[in-house]
Amino acid sequence: MIDLHLHTYYSDGTMSPEALVRLAKERGADTIAITDHDGMRGLAEGIEAGGIHGILVIPGVELSTEDDEKIYMHILGYGFDLNNTALNEEIEYIRQKRIERNEKLLSALNEIGCALTMEDLQLRDGQDYIGKPTFALALLRKGYVSSYGEAYAEGKFMRSEAVRRVHREKVSAEKAIGLIRGAGGVPVLAHPMKIARLLKSEEENFWDRLDEQLAKLKRLGLLGMECYYSSHTPEDTKRLVCLAEKYELIVTAGSDFHGTEYESGISIGGFYTDSKFDENTMAGQIQNGISEKMML
Repeated sequence: MIDLHLHTYYSDGTMSPEALVRLAKERGADTIAITDHDGMRGLAEGIEAGGIHGILVIPGVELSTEDDEKIYMHILGYGFDLNNTALNEEIEYIRQKRIERNEKLLSALNEIGCALTMEDLQLRDGQDYIGKPTFALALLRKGYVSSYGEAYAEGKFMRSEAVRRVHREKVSAEKAIGLIRGAGGVPVLAHPMKIARLLKSEEENFWDRLDEQLAKLKRLGLLGMECYYSSHTPEDTKRLVCLAEKYELIVTAGSDFHGTEYESGISIGGFYTDSKFDENTMAGQIQNGISEKMML
């Protein structure tokens, strides 16, 4: 089994890298990628755990980006140099901007009557990353909501007007792709069916617009697309694979598993597969893409 989209508690997951690797092994995975949001602090632990448990752990990251049309999307990076200066400097800049955003989010929640403090957002010792899911879990643990999902109910809590007014500066898609490739990695478009600006279109127009978006991202240096994903339908998957083939993109697969505490029903390796799904080819293409980048 392969799963190239997993999160640990170094971003908004709930498991340590070692525990995640151990669970992946138990579930039958032999190749995984740890792709924490805007950070790489859990990668060394994950790679070490992979060696202990006999599972290949590909270093990854998930960057929140937008393009020149303000289309918001996530770009996954695989197999980069963990010590690359430019990538590390950008990630530190993103971290500082997230801290500023979180202070504003906390004030917004206080404004609507949720008396959370920064201490409430520390869900474990040594925690550094705080994202919106961290706020949702804090709301759950403090009793403001009865389930994780309720924190995202339309018009309430994390989707209240006060909270939705708070925005965080995002790296440009072009810069993210360039940073990943410059660090010897492979940039991949994550869960394309979640690109909100495109989803506002009619269904057929969505596919036309996604086609145009892929053409633009390909020109910027995109090398892959996450076609197999936990919420993609069989029809979505089929059309995405066809688009990936059209633009000669590496086809990847990922569950976006964050841990069992999220009540999401997502499991490691939990995505639809079809007759074209070939995990050995997929792993090989990612590895070859990394090797080719390192030779440039």
